[in-house]
Amino acid sequence: MKLSLPRNFWLAWWLAVGLCAGGVWADTNLVEFQPCGGLPNFLAKLRAGSKVRIAYLGGSITAQPGWRPKTLHWFQTQFPAAKISEINAAIGGTGSDLGVFRLRHDVLDHRPDLLFVEFAVNDAGAAPEQIQRCMEGIVRQTWRAFPDCDICFVYTLAGNMLETLQRGELPRSVAAMEQIAAHYQIPSINFGVEVARLETAGRLVFKGALPTNDTQRAELAGKLVFSPDAVHPYPETGHELYLQAVVRAMTQLRAKPGEPRPHGLGAPFRADNWENARLIPLTREMLVSGWTRLDPSTNALAKDFGNRLPALWCAENAGDALTFRFRGTAAAVYDLLGPDCGQLRLTLDGKDTGLRPRFDAYCTYHRLGQTWIGTGLANGTHTVTLAIAPDPLNKAAILAQRHEKMDPPERFTGRRWYAGALLLVGELEP
Repeated sequence: MKLSLPRNFWLAWWLAVGLCAGGVWADTNLVEFQPCGGLPNFLAKLRAGSKVRIAYLGGSITAQPGWRPKTLHWFQTQFPAAKISEINAAIGGTGSDLGVFRLRHDVLDHRPDLLFVEFAVNDAGAAPEQIQRCMEGIVRQTWRAFPDCDICFVYTLAGNMLETLQRGELPRSVAAMEQIAAHYQIPSINFGVEVARLETAGRLVFKGALPTNDTQRAELAGKLVFSPDAVHPYPETGHELYLQAVVRAMTQLRAKPGEPRPHGLGAPFRADNWENARLIPLTREMLVSGWTRLDPSTNALAKDFGNRLPALWCAENAGDALTFRFRGTAAAVYDLLGPDCGQLRLTLDGKDTGLRPRFDAYCTYHRLGQTWIGTGLANGTHTVTLAIAPDPLNKAAILAQRHEKMDPPERFTGRRWYAGALLLVGELEP
């Protein structure tokens, strides 16, 4: 008789025998979980059987059917009397520099009780000071609106972040975020610590295909395959490790939950943090020439992105433009990249500052993004014009960077710009 084992039997077995023990990795000084001030308000609401909303703000790793729904289900089974639901605020390919602007629309308007923030991978290429401006802005916006909302930073990993952890060091983005977490006493969970430990011990393959037959399983010799691309974990393996990191952290917090209390803001870590980041819908008055507001009832893109963008406008002719004035230090446009998009010419305070492509090597589909106008600008009034440029893009060559093709070619025709809102650290001026 053939014995049928649960899909995650071996992972469960490893946990049972202590191979996924968590806590401090014996070979390094890395710590998986920093409890700091804990999650006392959230845990008190769970114990009371209250209605509780968990927000997940992050990138594609959080958007996957992985640690987000797994942890939601775990909380629901652990606290069956509570009415627990999620706020899914994950957008692939985006970091904290967009998260800080969309926080109000995507998270705070839904009144969260716990906010998980996951941007370590997508912020990996950003400067530490920029990461801190954005992460601190997320914290301060949240607690200004909801002082009893607890926050937890979680750190996923990708690429060479594994080797950094194996050297006993924190990846640059994680180190920057940990300074904000420490300043505000926010708990953090480093998902990568256990992954790095298992890979070092020869019990995990960081990048590879899942076995599909007995021969492949034998070749793996019981090793866990983490991800297909060294970025996005397999739901049944890598994301299970992420789940167990959360479970270990919550087990510690449940043992010493702390007293519920409102969170005070206190002095900022960075005076130039983006607490005042704002998302402002586009209006007809800002738009020059042939723009059309797309109707979600008839347009697929407007429908698909309607939960993120307050409206979606489209222009397609060279010279069609967006123009506005603002007082502040940073600005961008919340928009789409896609196969039928072109590039924009930016004029800032009367100076031509070059082209901004809305097409890249990933543009076999449409996705959310932002066109940056500037950061660290002088805190004064600025005049902005972004116009569709006539300059053609060699889309075939751009796609070839990732071995993609213009298939079918007609999908890639055009120089359209799809825009939805302004992203400002500052105020719009007439």
